[in-house]
Amino acid sequence: MSATLLDSPRAFLDVQRSILGRPWRDRCADAATQAYAATMTQAHGLPDLLARVLAARGIRPGEAEAYLRPRLRELMPDPACLLDMEAAAERLARAVETRETVAIFGDYDVDGAASAALLAGHLRALDVPVHVHIPDRITEGYGPNVAAVTALAGEGATLLVTVDCGTAGHEPLAHAAALGLDTIVLDHHGAPEALPIARAIVNPNRLDDLSGLGHLCAAGVVFLTLVALNRRLRARGRLDLPELTGALDLVALATVADVVPLVGLNRAFVVQGLTVMRARGRKGLAALLDAASLSEPPEAWHLGYLVGPRINAGGRIGDAALGARLLGTEDPAEAARIAAELDRLNRERQVIEAEAVAEAEAAMDRELAGDPDRPVLVAGSGDWHPGIVGLIAARLKERFRRPAFAFALRPDGSAVGSGRSIPGADIGRAVREAVAAGLIAKGGGHAMAAGATLAGIDLARFGEDMAHRLADDVARATAVEALLIDGTVNAGGATAEMVRLIQRAGPFGQGAPEPVFALPRHRIADARIVGNGHVSAKLRSRDGQVLAAIAFRSAEGPVGRALLSGIGRDFHVAGTLSCDSWRGSERAQLRIGDLAPCD
Repeated sequence: MSATLLDSPRAFLDVQRSILGRPWRDRCADAATQAYAATMTQAHGLPDLLARVLAARGIRPGEAEAYLRPRLRELMPDPACLLDMEAAAERLARAVETRETVAIFGDYDVDGAASAALLAGHLRALDVPVHVHIPDRITEGYGPNVAAVTALAGEGATLLVTVDCGTAGHEPLAHAAALGLDTIVLDHHGAPEALPIARAIVNPNRLDDLSGLGHLCAAGVVFLTLVALNRRLRARGRLDLPELTGALDLVALATVADVVPLVGLNRAFVVQGLTVMRARGRKGLAALLDAASLSEPPEAWHLGYLVGPRINAGGRIGDAALGARLLGTEDPAEAARIAAELDRLNRERQVIEAEAVAEAEAAMDRELAGDPDRPVLVAGSGDWHPGIVGLIAARLKERFRRPAFAFALRPDGSAVGSGRSIPGADIGRAVREAVAAGLIAKGGGHAMAAGATLAGIDLARFGEDMAHRLADDVARATAVEALLIDGTVNAGGATAEMVRLIQRAGPFGQGAPEPVFALPRHRIADARIVGNGHVSAKLRSRDGQVLAAIAFRSAEGPVGRALLSGIGRDFHVAGTLSCDSWRGSERAQLRIGDLAPCD
């Protein structure tokens, strides 16, 4: 194994401007971080490479052991620290004791599906009648609506629980109250100052909540609610309570797919949830892993790149309820059928997305040619499916490295869209401020992702408003933009053993970035387009060692073009390492993120 880190505070490998226009910097450059890493190695016996990775992510020597082995029991807070939790648990306990019919209204994304399946499965195990409603993205939109609430009340529900939505649902929750339904909101989205009518609103991102748990996804909030419910029922003498650790696979899936920070309690959720998932006890997840042709034990990145998109495909272009039904079913045949349908929808979604992204990128290229410093991008088309606008925004954000919104324009003159942001620019706050100012009809979200509905199609005005609200944040974020490198490795030193060592510091994701390594002066021995616009490459070191590499979705971008045209040339190549199973053995593979010509 060969891996070293450079100590220079200047550009890493002297890369001042990469193919993507970024300088490279050493993530472990400052003396304090290096000292922490040295202490972990000398005093705690950690391998040098692992110690440097931990230190660069803010882990101090005394925290390393607990960080590497996060235990849910030690990190679990008292659920009562969340505002309104006691009221929510009490109302749910009464529903259990009287066997009320409970209606669960969820969101159409992974977090919503997992939250709905988690809550419904627990209540059904307690013999509570449950109706689950996942809204149609196009005909109903996000969050509870009056028509759905009326229908659920008509089915006999007396308690409505919204999961991953509801914090801003003033009109539908007022309607629920008028129909005689009690409402509990279990959510994590940014909250307005004025909250809707409800028996309890459990949301760590309420302005008046002091729990410090704002990093949880909705499924994490639901899990804590079920802990509080079990505790209340146990205190009343009920002992046949459903065991909760078996549901951590759903919490892990939602935590990764919703891109919330993988810190503290969330890390424990993902680590222990992956252990549950690997046992393949949940029929729906097992079927979906098979549909994705995943033969190896799932890791956190599989949830974000393989499992999550397939569940989301139902809500984007198909039946929005498929994900929740898949995650809740106990029937292997039904699980296989739904998983196959979600896999088919995901392939269809990829084709639709590729065409729309190409159109959006071309439009932004034209606009930026005249205004290259525009802080926020806004694109729209009447031909785009409303279910993929978030994906279009994500691709624009990735390519142009600034907040981006994409809108599907409707025949009635309205527009529904989604935005994605860069660290440091809170688009959820910007959208909520625009709603409060009466500039847009509806919207909300969190720092990195938001949704917005415009009553009239005036994308230029919306873009000007977002630019006004976010320009300073974007300027500060881009001023310090750099690719942070954790170390160097050559092709021969990048082994499966090294990858497993690095993975001890995982899971990686939002708030815990995956380690990035640079391969100095490696020749591109081969490069070709594979799959859906990916570029596969072979990187050869000066001593003749070869490492397999891939640049996902890059064929039409700067990285892909550089690889395809650079065969036979030397580059500094940066990316993340993973293990790839090949003919019964494991080998390391580099997922290329950036590169720079050596000359």
